[in-house]
Amino acid sequence: MSEETFKKCVYVVLFLLIAIFFTKDIPFFGSKFYRDVTEVENPKDLIVLVNKNYKLKEDYIPPDLEQISLNYATDEKYMRKDAKEAFERLSEDARQMGYQIVATSTYRSYEYQEKLYDYYVQMKGKDYADSCSARPGHSEHQTGLAVDVMGSNQDYDLFEEANEFEWMKNNAHKYGFILRYPSGKEQITGFKYEPWHYRYVGKEVAKIIYENNWTLEEYKNL
Repeated sequence: MSEETFKKCVYVVLFLLIAIFFTKDIPFFGSKFYRDVTEVENPKDLIVLVNKNYKLKEDYIPPDLEQISLNYATDEKYMRKDAKEAFERLSEDARQMGYQIVATSTYRSYEYQEKLYDYYVQMKGKDYADSCSARPGHSEHQTGLAVDVMGSNQDYDLFEEANEFEWMKNNAHKYGFILRYPSGKEQITGFKYEPWHYRYVGKEVAKIIYENNWTLEEYKNL
C-alpha cells in the first residue's frame, strides 16, 4: 500500500468515527420510544421503572396511598405512604428555611391519564402530546411515587424561576427524591426537561443518582 493510499484510509476511518460520535443518539430508524413495550411486573417496587417502554396495567392502583397534608399540597393529593411522609418532611424543612414547596400533582389514575393525553392530542397534536404527556399506563404518576411541585411564585411551569428551585434540586435526594426528567437527558427519558417533576426512589438510590447525574433509566441499566 502506498503512503498516499494509507493516508486516505486513515482519513476515511477518522471521518467515520467522527460521524458515529455525533450521530449516535439520532433515531434514524424511528423513535425507540413506545416500541417493544413491556408490562411492569413489580409496580410496588420503590424503584420501579415506568416510562415510554414500560407500562403499568390499566387496573393498577397503589395499595398504600395516603393524602398529603394540606399544609404541603394545593388540594387533596395522594402518594404512597413512604413517599408521602418523605415529601412532608422535605416540604416542612424547606418551610423552616423560608421556602415554599407545594405538591400540585401526584397520583394519577389510568382514566385521568387517558383524559389528559387526549386533551393534548386534540389541542396540539400527537407529536406534542408525546413530548410532554405520557400515554395511559406509561405515566409514573400512576405509581404514587411521583410529584409535581411549585414554589413561592405559584406556578409549577415556572418552578425553575422560583426561589425554591436551587434548594430543591440540591437537596431533594436527601429525602429520597430525584429530578426525574433533567435537561440534556431527553434521548434517555423520552420526555422534555421538567424542573418541577420529582420521583421518590428512597434515600440510598437517590443519593447515587444525584451524585452521578444519572436518570432512573441509567441507574436501572447498570
